[in-house]
Amino acid sequence: MTGLLFNPDDYDPAHFDPETRRLLRATIDWFEARGKRTLVEKFHAKEFHADFLRFAAEEQLFATLLTPRAEAGRAADKRWDTARIAALSEVLGFYGLSYWYPWQVTILGLGPVWQSTNQAARTRAAALLDEGGVCAFGLSEKDHGADIYATDMVLTPDGAGGHRATGGKYYIGNGNVAGVVSVFGRVEGVEGPDGYVFFVADSAHPAYHLVKNVVPSQIYVSEFRLEDYPVRAEDVLHTGQAAFDAALNTVNIGKFNLCFGGIGIAEHAFHEAITHAHNRVLYGNRVTAFPHVRAQFVEAYARLVAAKLFCDRAIDYFRSANPDDRRYLLFNPVTKMKATTEAERIVGLLTEVVAAKSFEADTYLTVAATDIRGLPKLEGTVAVNLALILKFMPQYLFAPQPHPHIPTRHDTEDDEFLFRQGPARGLGTIRFHDWREAYRTFQHVPNVAVFSEQADGLAQMLSTAPPSAAQQKDLDFALALGELFTLVVYGQLILEQAELIGLETQVIDQVFDTLVRDFSGYAVALHGKPSSTAAQQRWALTAIRKPDVDQGRFDHVWEQVAALSGAYEMKP
Repeated sequence: MTGLLFNPDDYDPAHFDPETRRLLRATIDWFEARGKRTLVEKFHAKEFHADFLRFAAEEQLFATLLTPRAEAGRAADKRWDTARIAALSEVLGFYGLSYWYPWQVTILGLGPVWQSTNQAARTRAAALLDEGGVCAFGLSEKDHGADIYATDMVLTPDGAGGHRATGGKYYIGNGNVAGVVSVFGRVEGVEGPDGYVFFVADSAHPAYHLVKNVVPSQIYVSEFRLEDYPVRAEDVLHTGQAAFDAALNTVNIGKFNLCFGGIGIAEHAFHEAITHAHNRVLYGNRVTAFPHVRAQFVEAYARLVAAKLFCDRAIDYFRSANPDDRRYLLFNPVTKMKATTEAERIVGLLTEVVAAKSFEADTYLTVAATDIRGLPKLEGTVAVNLALILKFMPQYLFAPQPHPHIPTRHDTEDDEFLFRQGPARGLGTIRFHDWREAYRTFQHVPNVAVFSEQADGLAQMLSTAPPSAAQQKDLDFALALGELFTLVVYGQLILEQAELIGLETQVIDQVFDTLVRDFSGYAVALHGKPSSTAAQQRWALTAIRKPDVDQGRFDHVWEQVAALSGAYEMKP
């Protein structure tokens, strides 16, 4: 079953419509025609990806995939479809973060626009995409990061019904070329949420000053400053609380794609690493004959399959979301935190195996090892997402509610609810279906059964020895608890997707081998926290489990890994 990982040579997403398939194939062919040598040389030279943006413009890549139906006119293939957005995110990540990034920040820049009722701004953005332009998301600032409560972008009334904006933004992707920059600021003299404003700026305007690129990289992550920038009524996207909500809801929409970028990077790295290691002989043996090398490859493979299963299933919850079903708001930070850190861990395992090869200038692994570190950090660090995930824990674990079954969503519907998510609050009231259902379905799988015991034990500990008020304020303790809870959520969607695609039992079992070990590790971490109580420490020790060991299962999965050797190698 080599088909679990993306392979450009045989990729045929038959579940998509013809135009989507054509665009994905055209993108793959463009990269393959350039070849690995050009890819890595431009990376090391830190050469801005203008050639990729020209290709995207010629193919109408961004315009087709990022224009919702409401602004599509007569273009039947345009829609906002999370499934195909995720597919392109994975493809672009496969060839490098430098190509995924301008796509990603264009998605973020469009978030406030597509959520707005300002038709002039919406029409302008759609036209920009048709022209091959890109967008940017002007939220973070040098002194405040993404703390939107403390923005120093100030709009002053100009006396003629408009405003003049002055202030700086920092770490803004595409800020050097974006024709639509969605900028968050506040009106001078208006306190609190009433003063918030989201407006559109243009990087080509004389009052828009590009300060510098803040990263030594192929991508452009800008610092820019507005000086008396004219903000007309037709430039204003949101005001007051709606501007605040638009900022958070944009993150819900856009940063979901972090996981697919990371998965793509890890997949390319895996192909290169297994092909190198399996064909290299040391001390008279293939490198992959050494038991520790096989163990690392099998673990990397299991973790990569797990991340793909979880994220693919999360797509269905995004596409099926509505005002009464907002479960996607939990699965989103899990993709941003867990799946991206897993991708980083996978690349780390692969670079350990290939050792010095991962530093060579002509390998993709060198690119991957550099790029993969950024993804978990592009969304306010792991801690921010763990704190968010914990908001859902009581309702998720203890108050299940029946929901209609959500099927795999590969239809051609427009995911328009994502642009009318409403107020960014009430997370603690969102209800979930019974998480134990997925685990019960796979109780015959040995390591799923072991992990189920650990998950049930966590719920029991939270009932009998719950965190005190002081512990709930102790972020160090809360983060350890959050890692444990995240694994339960992660395992649920992995199993749901495994059932949907008919994944073989041996692979599921190997995936849960990693989850059992991870849960045990986080339990030990909780035990050692300064504020953990005696009762919590006793539970932590009882939660430690050794995964079920089955050499036949391991060997079966290893054969799948070994079959990937030579299955894909990027053209020179």
